Amino acid sequence: MAEDQTYDDGRTEILKAMLRALADRIRALDADDAMLPHAGELMKLIGDVRSELFHYEVRCTYDTPEVAEHRRLVDEARRPDESVWEPTGWTPEDDEEIEW
Repeated sequence: MAEDQTYDDGRTEILKAMLRALADRIRALDADDAMLPHAGELMKLIGDVRSELFHYEVRCTYDTPEVAEHRRLVDEARRPDESVWEPTGWTPEDDEEIEW
């Protein structure tokens, strides 16, 4: 399951190859002035690349449980310590009763 949740170097290289293949196919069709007659083929290739790009984007921003825990600990350490005493400016004279 962890492999599905991360995007390793091998899968990154496959995505790059897919993008290059799409670009090469578009250039080849363009050289023959045949891009539009092959619209169905291009739609399929673009769909495949789009799907893989989506997985790349999602997986690259996914935190594994270990990374999420480390991020939580760092965030917690950066927060100011709530147990620190803050002076309020109170003085004993503030408690004297006011005569009515």
